[in-house]
Amino acid sequence: MNLIAHLTCFVAVAEELHFGRAAQRLGMAQPQLSQRLKRLEGELGVRLVDRSSRHVGLTEPGRRLLDEAHEILARVRRVYALAEGSPETGTLRAGVPGEVGAGTVAALIGAFQERRPGTVLDLRPLGTAAQVRGLAEGTLDVGILRHPAETHGLVLGPIVAEPLGVLLPASSPWADAPEVHLSDLAGSEFAVFAREEAPEAYDELLADCRRHGYHPAAVHDSPNPDFTLGLVLAGRAVALLPHTVPPPGLTWRPLLGRPLLTRLSCAWRRGADEAGPVGDFAEAVADVLRERAAAAPAGPAIRPRRVVRPASAFLA
Repeated sequence: MNLIAHLTCFVAVAEELHFGRAAQRLGMAQPQLSQRLKRLEGELGVRLVDRSSRHVGLTEPGRRLLDEAHEILARVRRVYALAEGSPETGTLRAGVPGEVGAGTVAALIGAFQERRPGTVLDLRPLGTAAQVRGLAEGTLDVGILRHPAETHGLVLGPIVAEPLGVLLPASSPWADAPEVHLSDLAGSEFAVFAREEAPEAYDELLADCRRHGYHPAAVHDSPNPDFTLGLVLAGRAVALLPHTVPPPGLTWRPLLGRPLLTRLSCAWRRGADEAGPVGDFAEAVADVLRERAAAAPAGPAIRPRRVVRPASAFLA
C-alpha cells in the first residue's frame, strides 16, 4: 500500500467532509478515492470516516489520525524539498499556465531574481488543475491559477484582471472595427485552452460567450499558443485573449462593453512562509502581469473559496 497516497486521500476527505469535493481537489475519480480510503481503514483496522447518503464525518480514530497525517505529509514534503531543491535549498518550484508567452516568462524570471538573487526559479508549464494537484501533493511551492478554480486549502494572492479582446485574421470583416461586439462573432469557430487544464474557467468562459450572444460554430481545444495562432491565421477560428501585438496576418480588437475578463492569481499552501520566496514570487507575478498586459488589480488577496470569477489565459 502507498501510505502517503492513502493519507493524502484521507486528509482531503477529512478536510472537505465530502467525497465529491475531495475527489475534485485531488483530480481523481470518486470511486477510486473511496477505494483508497477503505483500503487505509482495512490496513489500520479502524473505521476513520462515518458515511451516509447525507453526511460524512470523522470517527474518533479519524480525528486522532488527522493531526498525525498532517505531520507525516509535511515531513514527506520536506524530504522531497531536500531531494529536489526548494526555497530552503535555493530553488522555488512554481507552476505557470502553458499559454503564458515567452516575453512574460522572461519578465517573471527577471522580476523574481531582482527580489531573490540567490534563489533559482524552477518554472513548470502546467494547467490550473495540475497546479492545484501539485500544490496539494507538495511538488509545487507556488502556482499561477486561472479563476474560477478549486482553491480550497490554498492561500491566494491578489487577483489581476484584464479585459479580453478578439484575435482575428487580418482579412476578417471586423479587422478594422474600433470594437467588436461579442455577438458579431456568431458562427465563428473558437480556439481556447483545453478544458482539462482549467475546467471551471473553461466552462464559465463558454457560458459567458453564449450569454453575450456568441455561440461558437465549433470549439477547438488548443494545446499551446502557436496552435491557436495557426488556427486563426488559417481562418479556422477566432481566439479571445488579453491585449497582444499579433504577428503579421492577424489583428487584435477590443470587445464592446468589456464583457469578458481574464483573472489570474498566485496560490500556495497554507503555512508557507509568505515573507520568503513565495511572497516575492507573488509580488513579481502581479507586477509583471499589470505592466506587460496593462492589467488592473481586481481586488486584494482573497480568502480561498471554491469558485471565483472569471478567467482565461495570457498569451502576451
